[in-house]
Amino acid sequence: MTQTATQTIALVDDDRNILTSVSMALEAEGYTVKTYTDGEEGLAGITANLPDLVVLDIKMPRMDGMEVLSKLREQSAIPVIFLTSKDDEIDEVLGLRMGADDYITKPFSQRLLIERIRSILRRNDVRKQPAPSQDEAAKNMIERGNLVLDDARHLCM
Repeated sequence: MTQTATQTIALVDDDRNILTSVSMALEAEGYTVKTYTDGEEGLAGITANLPDLVVLDIKMPRMDGMEVLSKLREQSAIPVIFLTSKDDEIDEVLGLRMGADDYITKPFSQRLLIERIRSILRRNDVRKQPAPSQDEAAKNMIERGNLVLDDARHLCM
């Protein structure tokens, strides 16, 4: 299942094999992919041309992923997924507290990474959509007891 609108994903990792394989998988899903091999290069590229989502390694030369995320959060709420070999719980907690949207440890499943990207982008798109009028909203609501499904915005309340 490929996404419809072209969305750009920035991949920042010093492992060229990961950059190549993940780029190919994302491009096969219809995404535009920009790759960067270190934190400094990644931060410069991301801030110059803001992508829809960033996949970021932590352990990198010149500037680590935590610092990149910190600098990104000073200027943007762009979704960020850490993809890293740092698998200590404290690193994951720190990454999420700093503002990462997800944290995936290496080795990883490309299929799962793509689904998590798709999920975050879908939620981000829903937030960007204007709220429907009350009449339009009522047409898209399905109520069953305490459960309300907003079909148009893909929300369950």
